[in-house]
Amino acid sequence: MTARPSASYSFAASEALRRFEFAVDRATVRRWARERRLEPFRPKTDPAPVRRWQCGKIGTLWQLDVSPHHWFGPDRPLWPLFDMLDDCSRLVTGVRLYERENLPAYLDFLPRAFEQYGLPLALYVDYHSFFFSQVPDALTYLGEALHFYDITFRYAPTPQAKGKVERLHQFWQNRLPALFAAEAVADPATANPWIENLREHHNRKEIHRELARTPQSAWETARREKRSDLRPRPRCSWWNYIWSLRAEIKVDVDGTVPAGTQRYRIESCPPRTVLTRCEHRDGSFSFLLKPPRPGKRPLVVLKIEGPAR
Repeated sequence: MTARPSASYSFAASEALRRFEFAVDRATVRRWARERRLEPFRPKTDPAPVRRWQCGKIGTLWQLDVSPHHWFGPDRPLWPLFDMLDDCSRLVTGVRLYERENLPAYLDFLPRAFEQYGLPLALYVDYHSFFFSQVPDALTYLGEALHFYDITFRYAPTPQAKGKVERLHQFWQNRLPALFAAEAVADPATANPWIENLREHHNRKEIHRELARTPQSAWETARREKRSDLRPRPRCSWWNYIWSLRAEIKVDVDGTVPAGTQRYRIESCPPRTVLTRCEHRDGSFSFLLKPPRPGKRPLVVLKIEGPAR
């Protein structure tokens, strides 16, 4: 409690359970701390939005948002934390730190959750340019990727309308800085395994006050009662290409194409052939003869394994 930033009562109780399998409630931690004059410092925060409604089925709607914060101390940069939870069960389907909020980060974050839990019907988002196009009836790059698997965006009119994910931001802001300070965690790559551990613990062990059960229990109950709009992760040959950073390029007059900082020769395509270059999450590159299309199979003319530098 004397550390800076200090751990909240709820986080101290959670860590006692996660680390030592010792169940203690928040009020007991609070009494113990007050008796020893170890009350945590609490910065002033805006009140969390109140819950107005929730979906009756898991997978109907997942709330998605990003929270920039000084996760590693007030003198360190703001790092964006990507948050996503199921609106019905409050199961946290994804949480991860990235160096910046950009398209590659979303293309890495979303399929991680889909591969573990399946496909929802819609994502509840704001009017950020990653989600909302100013051109009528047009889709953003991310919107097109989701549309390929029949996932749509639902837009929140105000930040308060996404109350559940906003409260989740506060949940992590109350816990992660104290954990990172205690464990000398100083960058996203080191932090993400800790975050994943806490996410699993929160889903499976911590009682949600509004639901009076753990998110995992609420999720499994909905499955047993057949209250689910989830679809399994499709066995689709386009999957790795949809979640890549794609661009149209032409084979140069010398028969080469660029990938990273290098150029590679393609023997099977004449110069001026238009190809689709896919930069994958693992740093590898693929070159497709045609862009992704439902009902077709990928025609790969060149594959470059590993990061191309």
